[in-house]
Formats: sequence, structure tokens, C-alpha cells
Amino acid sequence: MPDPAALTEAVYAELRALAQSYMRHQRPGHTLQATALVNEAFLRLARANPDAFNDRAHFMAVAATAMRQILVNHAEARGAAKRGGDAQRMHLDAAAAEVGQGVSLEDIAAVDEALRRLEALDTRKGRIVEAKIFGGLTHQEIADALGVSLTTVESDWRMAKAWLAKELRA
Repeated sequence: MPDPAALTEAVYAELRALAQSYMRHQRPGHTLQATALVNEAFLRLARANPDAFNDRAHFMAVAATAMRQILVNHAEARGAAKRGGDAQRMHLDAAAAEVGQGVSLEDIAAVDEALRRLEALDTRKGRIVEAKIFGGLTHQEIADALGVSLTTVESDWRMAKAWLAKELRA
């Protein structure tokens, strides 16, 4: 059995690296910092039963969901305050769906709305997009977490990315 303190440190470090990678692509002056994002996600995940996670990929997929929820809540609160409560739809350039390019906080609400529509049509594709954009998982890690083949993830990612790009341009 691994040392709980060492495991906690490793988990926190991995979440911190993910949050820093994600936040690195934000515009200067945004109000949510990587430390706040990782602390909130860590607190949410710490409440979960450790036995609920099958492996690292599963944990990171759950962490992606937590970070998505935190970012969406932050973007909605910021948008409501900024616009007196009137949320405006933002657009995401198709290229920004690639993990390495990041997604701005202003686009989070629009991405989340489109992702919810995608999940209603195809849950697996929605989970793949969430794990890739919000979790930074590789295709192989996503395949492992979802229990599907690498080819399935790659195919679903291509289709989902094209669908999201079309939705976000509309």
C-alpha cells in the first residue's frame, strides 16, 4: 500500500502541472489562477473514495470533469458580473480545441454549452473531448480510462472536434 502522504503529494503535483499547463494559455490578467483551480479540484477529488479510481487515467478523467466544472462556474460568475447578469455566447476558433493552444476563460461557457449538446448526442464523444481539453489526457490515456480502443478515441476525437468547431461557429 503506497504512503498516503506521498500519494497525495503526487496527485497534487499532477493536478498542479495540468492546471499550470491549461492556465499558461490564458490571456494576461484573467482572474482565476492555476493554484486556485488546482486547490478547488483537489478538494473536490479528496472528498471521493480513493478506491473509486481504477488507475491514473481514470483519476485524471475525473479531475478533468472537476476542472471543467470549476472553470465553467468561474466563467459564468465572471460573465454575470461583467455584463450585469446577461451571459453572452463566445466563439471558439476551431484550432483552439487542440490541447496545446488552450481555451480562454471567455470561451469556457460557450465550450461547455456545446459540449453539453454533444454529450446529449453521444456521451462517449463528450467524455473524450472533456478528457482531452480539460484533462490534458493523451488519446491512449483516454482509451484506457473509457475502456475503448485507441482507434475509437482517435476517430471520435476527429468527429467531435469537427462537430464542436461547426457548433461554435454557428
